[in-house]
Amino acid sequence: MVLSKPAIEQFSVTTLFPNSGYPLIDLSKPDSQSWLVKACEEVGFFKVINHGVSFESVARLESEAIKFFSLPLSSKQKAGPPDPFGYGNKQIGRNGDVGWVEYLLLTADFQSDDQKFAIFGEAADKFRCVVNEYLSAVKKMACEILEMLADGLKIQPRNVFSKLLMDEQSDSIFRLNYYPARPDVLEPGGRNTIGFGEHTDPQIISVLRSNNSSGLQISLKDGNWISIPPDQYSFFINVGDSLQVMTNGRFKSVRHRVVANSLTSRLSMIYFGGPPLSEKISPLPSLMDGKNSLYKEFTWFEYKRSVYNSRLDDNRLGLFEKIAAS
Repeated sequence: MVLSKPAIEQFSVTTLFPNSGYPLIDLSKPDSQSWLVKACEEVGFFKVINHGVSFESVARLESEAIKFFSLPLSSKQKAGPPDPFGYGNKQIGRNGDVGWVEYLLLTADFQSDDQKFAIFGEAADKFRCVVNEYLSAVKKMACEILEMLADGLKIQPRNVFSKLLMDEQSDSIFRLNYYPARPDVLEPGGRNTIGFGEHTDPQIISVLRSNNSSGLQISLKDGNWISIPPDQYSFFINVGDSLQVMTNGRFKSVRHRVVANSLTSRLSMIYFGGPPLSEKISPLPSLMDGKNSLYKEFTWFEYKRSVYNSRLDDNRLGLFEKIAAS
């Protein structure tokens, strides 16, 4: 798949955005704030480099994750079923969605004393340490990006988004997805096997890192899907539904999916930065400029409950729209 010509022309004005169809942003550059805003407005997705997260912490977590997913299925199932946290295999959520994926879903303040993780034995503490080391660095990066976005939008205070992730009651989660190798991946007619079906992320921001196996695809404004080349040294950022609402639709929550189209296994690790359950989500007054709100006010708990009762590809924000968002 290739990017439509209008979008290429739109982003060709800067070397920060390659002609690959999605933004690449160097967080060390002085003009990165404005490009972050443009990326969130036009795509809802971007890749970041010079992000400050050490590759060593990433590699340690990847090594521990591979050890877990390499265990016999009967052993891994002792860490499941997900309720919602724990180990899952193929079944995504509770409403019939399935994919070619195994996963481990954890709270962002993960503690290894959960009985489900007795499978790790004496290695449980090591697993907890590498997870928390990684999450500490990624959460810091996510908050810095959110504060740069606030600066780019010229709104105060600059922690208006990031404080929701820093709150002690922040409802953030962490997901490890493992897509086993699938040599027979192409179905009759050339359709790819779905690893994880198309969806948007309901939280504020998602930070994704994967190994060097392909599979991630995003949907552009025109409805076309493009494949995102893997890069184990960079991170990919998704705008979530909650951030779309807080910006009154100015930022776009990106639809994305994973296809099992590789001869090698794919491992991805995703931090979903969410607000406290009681947090009221609505457009920020400083961004309204006299415009009407596109969304009804809701708490994160209300939206999260609605999401859990939906299918992956549902328009989850549709139930909370006042008028159709453009």
